[in-house]
Amino acid sequence: MLISEMNWMQAEAHLARDDRAVVPLGSTEQHAYLSLSVDSILASKMAEEAAAPSEALVWPVLPYGITPYFAAYPGTVTLGMETYGRILADILSSLHRAGARRIVFVNGHGGNNPGQTAAMEWLAGHPDTQVRWHNWWAAPATMGTVKNIDPLASHASWMENFPWTRLPGVEMPAVQKPMVDIDALKSRDPVSARILLGDGNYGGFYQRSDAEMAQVWAAGVAETRQVIEDWA
Repeated sequence: MLISEMNWMQAEAHLARDDRAVVPLGSTEQHAYLSLSVDSILASKMAEEAAAPSEALVWPVLPYGITPYFAAYPGTVTLGMETYGRILADILSSLHRAGARRIVFVNGHGGNNPGQTAAMEWLAGHPDTQVRWHNWWAAPATMGTVKNIDPLASHASWMENFPWTRLPGVEMPAVQKPMVDIDALKSRDPVSARILLGDGNYGGFYQRSDAEMAQVWAAGVAETRQVIEDWA
């Protein structure tokens, strides 16, 4: 159920009988030939589909995250770690005031992971609440499905190329890009990182079949649904 399709009175009544809240976390950053909003699109759609059979409320995606290494690519927006942590803490406090006590962050961007520490710090003062951090693409079954299809998969490669992250009229290169030296990439400033990385794909084919992508998506939905629905 989407909070965007409710008024405040309906939300209040709903949270009184089901205290689950699902918040997708994304990023606005380069993804080679794919949308700059890949991480936000995927986190939002994943949260909505995974929560659909249940009564858990889904909030709108947070479209900005921590991505300083892509700062030299136009369109990328990055937040500082302290800023991001404060935003997540404010979100948690707002949800808590509204009655949410079981909160799931469905994260779509690896750079956001420092936010998990911010959530843990917030939890120290709210023992009546549980917070889960779920990197949907990196969860065991989902990543296992990716590796079974093609072990060379990475940022902005085929593993993020779904029908809903492609752009009309944009052709994908029909090659398998060699994997970039990740250690060298991490040691560079944004401008020299862009020079090393080029179009933004870390390595791998740019696109695979929609049937294979459907397998990855189904694994992600099933795993994310379990996180939303199964509570001790």
